[in-house]
Amino acid sequence: MAQFAPQPMAEAIARDLLSFPITHMTDELAFDEQRFREHLEWIIGAGPAGVFAAGGTGEFFSLTPDEVEKVTATSVEVTRGRLPVLAGVGYGTAMAIDLARRAERAGADGILLLPPYLINASQQGLAAHVEAVCRATSLGVILYNRDNAIVDAENVARLCERCPNLVGLKDGVGDIELMVRTRSLLGDRLVYVGGLPTAETFARPYLAMGVATYSSALFNFMPNFARGFYNAVRAEDVPTIEAGLRDFILPYTAIRNRGRGYAVAIVKAGARIVGRPGGPVRPPLTDLDAKSYADLEALIAGHGDVAPGPRK
Repeated sequence: MAQFAPQPMAEAIARDLLSFPITHMTDELAFDEQRFREHLEWIIGAGPAGVFAAGGTGEFFSLTPDEVEKVTATSVEVTRGRLPVLAGVGYGTAMAIDLARRAERAGADGILLLPPYLINASQQGLAAHVEAVCRATSLGVILYNRDNAIVDAENVARLCERCPNLVGLKDGVGDIELMVRTRSLLGDRLVYVGGLPTAETFARPYLAMGVATYSSALFNFMPNFARGFYNAVRAEDVPTIEAGLRDFILPYTAIRNRGRGYAVAIVKAGARIVGRPGGPVRPPLTDLDAKSYADLEALIAGHGDVAPGPRK
């Protein structure tokens, strides 16, 4: 059973930095529950405001519905109500409804509604999809605007009128006008979450637009850096922000941009480098090539002790 009702969940995640745990795999590409449990407990020790179970960085798109439910239930067991757990939900409307109900059954506190599979739908169709999922669950829903599912400001506003449990908007588009228009229409009706790849790159300008927080994949292997950078953004500590961008984030994104799908693979590589391996990514993703892995290893080494707790 959820520990956070929709509005308290939204308020909780708006207070601080969020984390997207990787989903651990064995060499045979099965879910490695024990390593996942250990890693999630370690992440919680760094103090995120919430975690997204089986989200994009958690390879939602490569998991079966049963696995998504298992990862979510495991996350709920590990967190023990200390912070909200939001589960990944997506694909077509019928599957998304099923996954939302599974998330509720697993004890999640909310869902992150990812884009439907493959199709490019009309605004009317996207709105109907979002509404159907919201009506299928009592959990708070965070709409993830990205790729083939970008709901415009006017339709988000109408959805907010019709769906009280639509409590957040995560932006993976980078369309500043759209974000400003949505924020202008809705004000504090929603919590706004930054969701572009390596969200630290955009954290400072997004904060100025009223985006309260963002989800950091770096929490998986550099929680001290992720926490410090977030604090610098909130404090408008420009020298620290600029140094973080120059010395780590921009070189990191340059490695990430070398291959399709590396946004997930680079996080798993980082976890392995700091002694917290999450196993390989599942196809169709591929792990980093040898040069990219070595370059990432050198980049992380240049930041000294970046990860609290014992290495494994």
